[in-house]
Amino acid sequence: MPRDITPERLARLRKVLSWRQKDLTLVLANIHDPHNVSAIYRSCDAFGVAQVHLYYTDTAFPSLSGKTSASARKWVDTVRHQDRDSLMSTLRASGHQVLATSCSPVAKPVADYDLTRPTAIIMGNEHSGVSQELVDVVDGEVYIPMYGMIQSFNVSVAAAILLSEASRQRVVAGMYAKSTYTDEEFEARLAQWIEK
Repeated sequence: MPRDITPERLARLRKVLSWRQKDLTLVLANIHDPHNVSAIYRSCDAFGVAQVHLYYTDTAFPSLSGKTSASARKWVDTVRHQDRDSLMSTLRASGHQVLATSCSPVAKPVADYDLTRPTAIIMGNEHSGVSQELVDVVDGEVYIPMYGMIQSFNVSVAAAILLSEASRQRVVAGMYAKSTYTDEEFEARLAQWIEK
């Protein structure tokens, strides 16, 4: 353990890590605007998301810059996927229900879903949304109810709203009060965080 870490810093790392929800994740699917991606990472950190999945098949992952972006990304793990099968097999292996953001007639309001279950939500491209190849293999489609003239949120705002609802449900269920990691996982991750 580095000698320069203060007891206060170590306590903070332990507390934040204990809140991490390893079974709640977002999939960023070909989101091209670096400001949106950076904002999504900040929301993931804020709501205790441990890991984000990147699905970039027709868009290059944007170059992120700035201290805030770098700071948020270092606390949230990133897993990259080259194809749909890799993405879905990874999420299925960890027992996630997989939802896609959508405005289709079969989409349900976010509050209708049990987000205390292991959950992955796919956030689609700013212009075309979640691709049909992904929609075809998800467990459900989700939308955020809106009551204005404009019927869409910026993708980073939508991500924050969806995570806020997941967080609300998980707080009510007491899920932030106990770590989602085993003792061994927790200590291993803490050791990694201390080095950041």
